[in-house]
Amino acid sequence: MSKKNKKAEDVKDQVEEVLDTTVEETETEEVIDTEAQLKEELGKEKDKFLRLFAEFENYKKRTSKERVELFKTASQDVIQSMLPVLDDFDRALKEIEKSEDTSLVEGVGLIHNKLKEALKSKGLTEVEVSAGDVFNADNHEAITQIPAPSDDLKGKIVDVIEKGYTLGEKVIRFPKVVTGQ
Repeated sequence: MSKKNKKAEDVKDQVEEVLDTTVEETETEEVIDTEAQLKEELGKEKDKFLRLFAEFENYKKRTSKERVELFKTASQDVIQSMLPVLDDFDRALKEIEKSEDTSLVEGVGLIHNKLKEALKSKGLTEVEVSAGDVFNADNHEAITQIPAPSDDLKGKIVDVIEKGYTLGEKVIRFPKVVTGQ
């Protein structure tokens, strides 16, 4: 072989070697770019999955809480319709106590207690309010204001017109009161 052919072949070998190295580097860069893209997509999908999972957990908690609330207050309509009957019963018992017939008072008192206990077993509790308590618009419903009989009753409850009740922790009827001014 001549020297020119040998040099040409050496140059050709060097060019092929450089091309091979360049092709390998290009392929390596493409693999790295593809790998970075795949990692980024995987991160996005993981984030999407975690958000969806958290949203589902919140949904489960919310629905179970709503279900418990529903069971607690399922009888609210029935109990609210019974409150006027209970009020009438309280007024009747006060009037019957004025009579001389102790057996009648005792019998009506027993029925009254039985009704109150039955409603109490369903979660009904009376809101404790009495004359002289401080009036709070968040907890009481003012029917009217009258001049305070004494200075210490100004801004306070003078009389309770209608009892208030709670069912569980929810107020189903606010006490109706008269306040002093």
